[in-house]
Amino acid sequence: MNDLSPSDLKTILHSKRANLYYLEHCRVLVNGGRVEFVTDEGKRSLYWNIPIANTTTVLLGTGTSITQAAMRELAKAGVMVGFCGGGGTPLYSANEMDVEVTWFSPQSEYRPTEYLQNWVRFWFDDGSRLEAAKAFQHARLDRIGREWLHSRQLADDGFQVPRERLAAVLDESRQAIDLAADGTGLLTEEARLTKQLFRLAAHAVDYGEFTRAKNGSGTDPANRFLDHGNYLAYGLGATAAWVLGLPHGLAVLHGKTRRGGLVFDIADLVKDAVILPQAFISAARGDDEQSFRHACIDQFARTESLDFMIDTLKTVALDLGGRAP
Repeated sequence: MNDLSPSDLKTILHSKRANLYYLEHCRVLVNGGRVEFVTDEGKRSLYWNIPIANTTTVLLGTGTSITQAAMRELAKAGVMVGFCGGGGTPLYSANEMDVEVTWFSPQSEYRPTEYLQNWVRFWFDDGSRLEAAKAFQHARLDRIGREWLHSRQLADDGFQVPRERLAAVLDESRQAIDLAADGTGLLTEEARLTKQLFRLAAHAVDYGEFTRAKNGSGTDPANRFLDHGNYLAYGLGATAAWVLGLPHGLAVLHGKTRRGGLVFDIADLVKDAVILPQAFISAARGDDEQSFRHACIDQFARTESLDFMIDTLKTVALDLGGRAP
């Protein structure tokens, strides 16, 4: 068998990559040509390899540093990098600390232009942008129904909601989405639906009373897990946008001028379907942050969430862009 050089190996598609990392209290550097993170244990330093060709996102938490050489290798492999607080929240931007999502995107002039060209064909028209936002919301509802009602994993974890009740809630939301006259109406309906989903999820695992805390200020496990998991979804959303060459500012729902708005739009496709039930399952059984994070990553892989994000973006871009004059 002939030896293969690195240039002979095919890059793993982002939608098929298996790894999403959250790191804290370590240094990320290049060692012997490999990207590794280093932790200190007593007088020893422990080196752990990061398989960058099979990684979508790296979140750098409390007490981390990264070298220029490591950033270069991560960028060459197309890995999205973001700095965040302890436990994965909040995510800090590159130039100021706030809760907006700004990622260090790998830079490449060789990403596809087809989807960007179609996206901008419709994006500047208010009516077309609203149509795109509605398409996102309908895809989100379909995903919720599919995962909450037909996921064997959720059923095995004891997460079961009344089928008729959930179907009625989703149908009511579909009608409201179709009748929405603008983005504000869609965001209002999104918030209303999410409150109902919180109630259903809390009841499904006998969690008790639950109130969603704003700005990550909640102290109960479910609120903390929701914040943590949502930022994992933002990592996948940022990756999906980068893969298709779509700038994060070209949002269809979360504001025309909101920084990183498209990342929020994309992440919403899977947050309620995947993160929300897992947050309540993990909170009810007393998981720690690491166990919850591993469960979310497993769920992302099982549900092929990144594939779904990318396919939805492609469908909207080609459909609405193809119809634009």
